[in-house]
Amino acid sequence: QVQLLESGGGLVQAGDSLRISCAASGLPISSGDMAWFRQAPGKEREYVGVIWWNGVVRYADSVKGRFTMSRNNVNNTVYLLMNSLQPDDTAVYYCAARRKETFGPYGSGSSYEYWGQGTQVTVSS
Repeated sequence: QVQLLESGGGLVQAGDSLRISCAASGLPISSGDMAWFRQAPGKEREYVGVIWWNGVVRYADSVKGRFTMSRNNVNNTVYLLMNSLQPDDTAVYYCAARRKETFGPYGSGSSYEYWGQGTQVTVSS
């Protein structure tokens, strides 16, 4: 059984940094693609970034240059470091995972089999 547990969300001020984590169990993160999505109130879920099973990272244009994904294969955890946060970054951030043999656009939520419960990130102006 694959489980994803996000943590580290909170309330920060504009310009601050925050790192959120996604601890995975039941699936070695080196054997899958791990992604972050976010959903703001009243908006559709938005792709943030992905770290593929081979370590390659891709980001949405909206966060490129500000957000950094990384992983620790030993503790099976994926991280999202968010710098220069802005109020528009306020959302619930979700971790998603799929096995590396799964096909489908990496930026589409429907391509991912497993989801965490989300962690709230709120950026005040």
